[in-house]
Amino acid sequence: MSTATQTKQALIEAIATVAQDENLAKGTPLTDLNLDSAIATQLETKIIALESENPNPYPLKTSIELLDGAWELLYSTAREIRVLNSLPLGFQLGRVYQVIDVATKGFYNQAFCKHATNALAGYVTVNATFSKAPTPDDGIPDRKINVDFNQRSIFITKVLGLPFVLKNPVSTVSARNPVGRIPSLTLTYLDADFRIGRGGDQSIFVLSKTNTIQP
Repeated sequence: MSTATQTKQALIEAIATVAQDENLAKGTPLTDLNLDSAIATQLETKIIALESENPNPYPLKTSIELLDGAWELLYSTAREIRVLNSLPLGFQLGRVYQVIDVATKGFYNQAFCKHATNALAGYVTVNATFSKAPTPDDGIPDRKINVDFNQRSIFITKVLGLPFVLKNPVSTVSARNPVGRIPSLTLTYLDADFRIGRGGDQSIFVLSKTNTIQP
């Protein structure tokens, strides 16, 4: 087993252990919200260790095809994910995915949620496009993308505990991009089944490749 594989496995196991200790529902991504600072630091140390062993340091040039497909979010420090992990009115976050189509330079984020009583369930999608960003201040090319969010849609899949079959969203609105800045993501680790990215504010996203999408 290579050093990178061992480092990756150690990170995956650490995230799973903390998620279990935090009593998160199976599949719900871990965030640093309400996480002990020492534990959050330990996780970031493992993330930095894996980033240092990135097999594809210039992914947009040499291995962009690896981005294609569905990715499940395991851990994040991003504000938008932290908010989802503290939903009001008894709603609980489920699994969160990002599905990328490299050919069209588009992707959508999909977050499942349900009420604690299991009476109502559904998911939210946010569609976006991406483009290669200019070489950033760190001087490392071919790993940063700019993002343009297009629309946000809400779908209902269960009402009063019963399946709710409706292909069209119950609500669709324009997705607002941040004022005064371009959303961006730097790919700091990428292999065939694992990815780490950092937002413009250095927020962290850790994802694993998946063949199935489920709540």
